[in-house]
Amino acid sequence: MKLVVQIPCYNERETLPTTVAAIPRRIEGIDEVELLVVDDGSNDGPAEIAREVGVEHVVRHKVNKGLARTFKAGIDASLRIGADIIVNTDGDNQYGGHQIPMLIAPILAGEADVVIGDRQNWKNPHFSKFKRVLQQLGSFVVGHLSRTHVPDAVSGFRAMTREAAMQTNIVSPFSYTIEMLIQAGQRRLSVVSVPIETNAPTRPSRLFKSIPHFMRNSLTTIVRIYTMYHPLRMFFYIGTVLIVIGLAPILRFLYFFAMGDGSGHVQSLVIGGAFLVMGFTAYLISLIADIVNFNRQLIEEILLRISNIEAALHDKKDATGEGFEPRNRDEERKPAPRKVSGA
Repeated sequence: MKLVVQIPCYNERETLPTTVAAIPRRIEGIDEVELLVVDDGSNDGPAEIAREVGVEHVVRHKVNKGLARTFKAGIDASLRIGADIIVNTDGDNQYGGHQIPMLIAPILAGEADVVIGDRQNWKNPHFSKFKRVLQQLGSFVVGHLSRTHVPDAVSGFRAMTREAAMQTNIVSPFSYTIEMLIQAGQRRLSVVSVPIETNAPTRPSRLFKSIPHFMRNSLTTIVRIYTMYHPLRMFFYIGTVLIVIGLAPILRFLYFFAMGDGSGHVQSLVIGGAFLVMGFTAYLISLIADIVNFNRQLIEEILLRISNIEAALHDKKDATGEGFEPRNRDEERKPAPRKVSGA
């Protein structure tokens, strides 16, 4: 059983050694613990520091690609090196690495596919009162949409099984936390939370410039991902609202028309008709989007099967010590030597 702890980094040279030092290298139930640092285009050289402090694997981005893409790159790299369990933590030492055994315990016990570290927002001394309320409200909304019970939906301290990681396809450019939970709920993965403690912040968040900026991007992510997985429901709701709005002025026109005064209220009929057309258009879009959704599911199923094949080849390579790189085309075309019979 191999555990890979991935650490996304962006200019974390000062805190990375402390983060790495806190990660236990021996955990009961785990045969191997390896570390992976994903350097997201940093300019302070965290990749070099990672090598110095004993990190086995380093992935480097030439430019800053953002947290979501960095997380996905870490997942892909962890799967390639044969991770059975993947833990994600932050390079700023917000989460104490000594809590990793507690975080992965539900996975080792066979009780969970995904485990989220609950920072206990309602009593976290490092959070302001406004942030506590905002975190709880956001977690409630995400939990309702994803059909999971997660008190801290945006916590970056999380663990997942290899199977759960292979089913995670992050497409949001902002953050992976919300999208990953909605995907887990959609795929009926078992998601649990464990309470954790956090260290005092060492720097302001680089993910968002302000609370309104964070709220706007989070709301955009929620709407986008929910629409991607539930397009029929989303556009049906939109169409129904538009039709209800359109019926109001039409009924108003019909009322005055019945009273013999319809000629002065034609504008109500026009406005109502426009809203009805938009409503029925939304219904048609919902049907098309639902068909696209089925195609997306088929593509994800194909990707999952490809990942399973790659995993099987990796396991076979580990067992035999031989690679599976295709031979050079010239070598494949080379004719076999002829046998020359004796004279």
